[in-house]
Amino acid sequence: FGGLLTGPSPVDRSRTGSKHHLLVDASGIPLAISLTGGNRNDVTQLLPLLDTLHARPVAGKVGRPRRKPDRVLGDRGYDHDSYRRLLWARGIKPIIARRGVAHGSGLGNQRWVIERGFAHLHNFRRLRIRYERQPQIHIAFLTLACAILCWRRLDSL
Repeated sequence: FGGLLTGPSPVDRSRTGSKHHLLVDASGIPLAISLTGGNRNDVTQLLPLLDTLHARPVAGKVGRPRRKPDRVLGDRGYDHDSYRRLLWARGIKPIIARRGVAHGSGLGNQRWVIERGFAHLHNFRRLRIRYERQPQIHIAFLTLACAILCWRRLDSL
């Protein structure tokens, strides 16, 4: 397969692949998504995802719409001190697991929301394996899947 926005996967015998980066709210509704090559570091997509959130206000409670979250949860892939400082400078509290520290920090109790979001996203068979060579087509399918997930959430309320 291949195409743009692909790269050798560090865990899959250097086969080319892509990564989905997802930002969800506390209830699991997708807010922002991006696509990168399989060899890109996760932390490099943290600030661009937050910047897409700043571009569009998030509706919620009555009053001025929010443009930034209070806190960001992440796994060890997002552990980098300079990015932690950048998040603090933006007024966002980083709750990110540290590398080299034993598991059992308790973040799994809150991180399951994003893992569930990825599971719902990858239930769309077309997104689980990237068949498209053009990244615009795959991003369009990602956006459509996020819209369907939002619609299903609204339909269930």
